[in-house]
Amino acid sequence: MKRSKKLLSALMAVTLCGSVFTACSKSSQDSADGKKGEAEEIVYAFTTFNKVSEDLGTVEKAINDITVPKINVKVKLKPMAISNYTQQVNLAIQSGEQLDVFHTLGDLNQYISKNECAPLDDLLNNYGKETKQIVGDAFLKSTQANGKTYAVPAYKGYALAPDLVYRTDIMKELGVSPDSIKTIADLDALFAKVKAKYPNMIPIAPTNQGFSGVLSTLNGVDYLTDDFMKPTAVLIGDNTKVVDFYETDLFKERVKLARDWYNKGYIMKDAATSATLATELISSDRCFSYIASYSGKEAGAQISATTGKPIDMIRIDQPYLSTTSVNAVSWAISANSKKQEAAMKFLNLTYSDKAVVNLLIYGIEGQDYVKVDADHVKYPEGKDPNTVPYTAQLSCGIIGNMFNQYAMQGQSTNDLKLMDSENKSSAKSKAFGFTFDSSPVKTEYSSVLNVINQYLPGLNCGSLDPDKEIPNFVKKLKEAGMDKIVAEKQKQLDAWLAKQK
Repeated sequence: MKRSKKLLSALMAVTLCGSVFTACSKSSQDSADGKKGEAEEIVYAFTTFNKVSEDLGTVEKAINDITVPKINVKVKLKPMAISNYTQQVNLAIQSGEQLDVFHTLGDLNQYISKNECAPLDDLLNNYGKETKQIVGDAFLKSTQANGKTYAVPAYKGYALAPDLVYRTDIMKELGVSPDSIKTIADLDALFAKVKAKYPNMIPIAPTNQGFSGVLSTLNGVDYLTDDFMKPTAVLIGDNTKVVDFYETDLFKERVKLARDWYNKGYIMKDAATSATLATELISSDRCFSYIASYSGKEAGAQISATTGKPIDMIRIDQPYLSTTSVNAVSWAISANSKKQEAAMKFLNLTYSDKAVVNLLIYGIEGQDYVKVDADHVKYPEGKDPNTVPYTAQLSCGIIGNMFNQYAMQGQSTNDLKLMDSENKSSAKSKAFGFTFDSSPVKTEYSSVLNVINQYLPGLNCGSLDPDKEIPNFVKKLKEAGMDKIVAEKQKQLDAWLAKQK
């Protein structure tokens, strides 16, 4: 993924449903005024980790059959591949193309600093009351800046834990007990066995272009509302001192591990530049595993349904809750939208109306999926995600209310209780709720991100030697203005912390 592709480890983390909740909820916010005259049409742009479906008309009609009588709003779906989602959204915003509702994909503070998100407080109070109640004020605060709400987080498990996602059949053939894998330190011996027995299989694939997954195993790092695939200034543990992420020992240790894996042949040689995703490689028997972060413990069934391979997952660290955990999966309404009220009415239904969100995720019953029971679905006989006319199954954790979505066959709905519990009990950053306004350093931010794009993929995937390149990387970051970003974040964080006392 260029910008957006680099979000898959998280976004697979946050996109795949660990569980679903089957309670139906209906929108009660029918607008009397909205039912007068012709229905307004809004454009709903969403990213998909499946193939981009071509059969949009059938799904749009089914959704509109619900939304027009309820809120007098029609929707035009605009699915985009994760590989170029952010680029396409930015182009649409800059060109003036109609795009009313879009996903921020970890870039919320950037959209806010460029005044590209509409303030949502009045819209939520008037047309999104159910959404506001479902998400709750505590999590809505993660999308606020200067006292205004600019996005709505997808409603899901927010506390993310890094997991090894792996082929269960191969693990069994290797004679390795999953219980023996506790931390990232246990993976070297496992990957050595994979490489020895299956020399043509990649032991670990990148979840995104330039992202091997090693950095997603860093517990207790708060990226302070940065895109966590491209962090700048961060907090480590319980410390409230903001530091340059790339000067920390944690970063150096992990990229040295990536370099070691690369030299041993565990990471594919073109991982820093390849656009082929881990799920594609697993589907074609070219990959054993990948590392990504998930809420809950049962995303394996979802991934199995997508790849057609037996998949399970092992937690290799504990869940952690930061502002980025929540607002990285948020929905915004374009400041350029001429139909902001209609946009909020539709967005509200993605949280409150079970039929609408399942149409967005699974498509048409009988054509794109079939029910197994009241709570579970599967693909029709002889079909899979690549052959059904429509699916956005892998986007289940970023669209609306995932607790209103069906579960895939084999997925336990009990995971909901775990996710709810971990949202409440997981270790939480001292800066949870803090959002950074990058506008005072927007020039430096742009320059620093250019440097990160130059160095981070190669370091993350092991193709660059960290001993040689980290000093050059840090030097160029400082020249681009990293120290100014650190100072500005510290200033804003200190002011925020003072208000919490």
